[in-house]
Amino acid sequence: MDLLAKPTPEHLVVQVLADRIDAAGAIRFKDGMREITQRSSGPVLLDLSQVRFLDSSGLGAVVAVMKLLGPDRRLELARLTPAVQKVFRLTRMDSIFTIHETLPEGAPHAR
Repeated sequence: MDLLAKPTPEHLVVQVLADRIDAAGAIRFKDGMREITQRSSGPVLLDLSQVRFLDSSGLGAVVAVMKLLGPDRRLELARLTPAVQKVFRLTRMDSIFTIHETLPEGAPHAR
């Protein structure tokens, strides 16, 4: 799965460059995020603006990345598409993650 990482003073911004995170791509997503986040420190902001579909495996993968980061590093989410936002709302995971409607000022836009 293609992931684009850009460090900023506040976060490591990681954009998912795929239209879905599902059972077929969940392991690749987790492995890619593990590799990217090991090379940096501080909070991670996951830009999901390209993701149009997220199933339970994809949601589990996002939660696994949060756990991988540990208690001292936050995983925040940004620019959720309506379908992805609905999954987070229905599963009440929107109460677990900080979700931003836009990228913070100064964060790079990959596309």
